[in-house]
Amino acid sequence: MTYRTLKIQQDGRGVLSIHLNRPDIRNAFNDEMISELTQVFVKEALGSEVRVIVLRGEGPVFCAGGDLNWMKKAVDYSYQENLDDTQRLSALFASMNECQKPLIGLIHGAAIGGGVGLVSVCDFLIATSETVFSLSEVRLGIVPACIGPFVIAKIGPSQARRYFLSAERFSASQAREIGLVHEVVPGQGEAQEYLDGLLGQILQSSPNALKVAKQLILDLSWPERRSRLKDYLGYISKTLSDLRVSVEGQEGVRAFLEKRRPAWLLGGKKDEHSS
Repeated sequence: MTYRTLKIQQDGRGVLSIHLNRPDIRNAFNDEMISELTQVFVKEALGSEVRVIVLRGEGPVFCAGGDLNWMKKAVDYSYQENLDDTQRLSALFASMNECQKPLIGLIHGAAIGGGVGLVSVCDFLIATSETVFSLSEVRLGIVPACIGPFVIAKIGPSQARRYFLSAERFSASQAREIGLVHEVVPGQGEAQEYLDGLLGQILQSSPNALKVAKQLILDLSWPERRSRLKDYLGYISKTLSDLRVSVEGQEGVRAFLEKRRPAWLLGGKKDEHSS
């Protein structure tokens, strides 16, 4: 499929790269980008050939928040039109947050408003040291409602109180301190190097186990999901038991004991360095 606001690439290893591709306006959100990102995460990202997803931005900035022209249109929307618009935005972040594949974000330049929302739904974040962040919505008379649950899940209520209310800009090092990003590197070259190493680690893992691990994290960390687990211990015990008798679970343990590569790795040859 051809996209106007995104650039999509997939390599032979199963790495799907999504580039926000509106560099002339700092990759700002509009309704078209929301629609296209949703399309990717409800369809293309779920393909069996996709093992891991990388999200990044073209040009000097990762994402500067909302497109001014899109915001101008929303000023004249009726209440129902605004509700429909915000529900589409909320659905996008939910689909990204619940994506079954590992999602890695490479963040540079700036992540403002909705850009922080994109950061918050990634599983692993690599930011360059010059990157600045801001939850600036209150300065516009609005709030980060659609991204709020995902940002708070990352940084916690205490930090959310500070940054939701102050709208202040904060650095990549501060973002790491509060748990919004995981690694800070000097520049985009180092970010790519770190990404290559991380991909090498993830691609060694069982695709099915990665999927179940993400589901387990969501079920155990989101209060509304955890409250539905009537038999908490039964759920976590069943999760591991199901994997132990699964095809990949059996293969992974056997490969470890036999000091060889598991079948999901290309070649399946014996690894002399296995332990």
